[in-house]
Amino acid sequence: MTTPETIEFGIDTFGDIPRGDDGQLVSDAEAIRATIAEAKLADEVGIDVISVGEHHRPDFAISSPETVLAGIATVTERIKLASGVTVLSSDDPVRVFERFSTVDALSNGRAEVVLGRGSFTESFPLFGFDLADYEVLFEEKLELFHQLLDEKPVTWQGTTRPALVNADVYPKTESGRLPTWVGVGGSPQSVIRTAKYGFGLMLAVIGGSPERFAPYVDLYHRAAEQLGTTPGPIGIHSPGFVAETDEEAREITFGPFKENRDQIGAERGWPPMRRQEFDAEIAHGSLYVGSPETVARKIAATIRSVGVGRFALKYSNGPAPASARLRAIELYGTKVVPLVREILAEES
Repeated sequence: MTTPETIEFGIDTFGDIPRGDDGQLVSDAEAIRATIAEAKLADEVGIDVISVGEHHRPDFAISSPETVLAGIATVTERIKLASGVTVLSSDDPVRVFERFSTVDALSNGRAEVVLGRGSFTESFPLFGFDLADYEVLFEEKLELFHQLLDEKPVTWQGTTRPALVNADVYPKTESGRLPTWVGVGGSPQSVIRTAKYGFGLMLAVIGGSPERFAPYVDLYHRAAEQLGTTPGPIGIHSPGFVAETDEEAREITFGPFKENRDQIGAERGWPPMRRQEFDAEIAHGSLYVGSPETVARKIAATIRSVGVGRFALKYSNGPAPASARLRAIELYGTKVVPLVREILAEES
């Protein structure tokens, strides 16, 4: 049973390229080192999980989450280390398992993998996969990954990679099982698939009212019951930013958020983002921007209405200043998280 004390709080990043003190975008290498520093601070202020996403495009520096997580493992002590997401469709399940079980060893059992198809498709042509096989690639590879998690010899045959015959995969984890989630963006079929394997359900809620995802939580539990599987944990991932005041948080966030959103929008045929949309998303949608109290109350309301056991704040949203991102993490860990627990305890 989830209680205010057992709810986990995380932060997410795609390795968004920040601006330095001079206002210029930093290099990819600096952005990756900044992520390590941000994770170290998150560990120090008591945040439970950090997730790093996989992308292969110029606005995000992280293309190899497990490599960055291995670096984070060496400078942290307690924080869980997850991807968010690993694009399984254009990767190899065996190699994904091997890399994350290695991170698990380096971190003394803190690794988690969040599998997904990704919200971008650059990895498909980059690694020689046909987008026409989008569905079958994920279906087959997810089924194979599920078998690998038993850490026993695997015999498997499909159409997306060579067959395996009594193949054993190393290294093994010390716990015997690598915690695994699936990132879901709003497809009922994806929720049912996740329940089928008993994976954790990570809801990517990046726009609109978060309450509309509550039926997916119910569907997940009903599907697990009908399929005879044990449901895993349920989490939610949404963008946001914390500063001393609501006004400061909005002013820091709007420019970088719009820059990132408009760049993606230009690729997808979306109109430029207006300030009114940004403010409306904070007021009624899934953008958690504001002072510690404002953000805490909105997170508490989301946890209560959707029914999740983990909330992850994507704190890096476009080229925000590196120093401001560090302060946002500090406020999130020291102010927001304790206040959310307090609010939920009062309501329980």
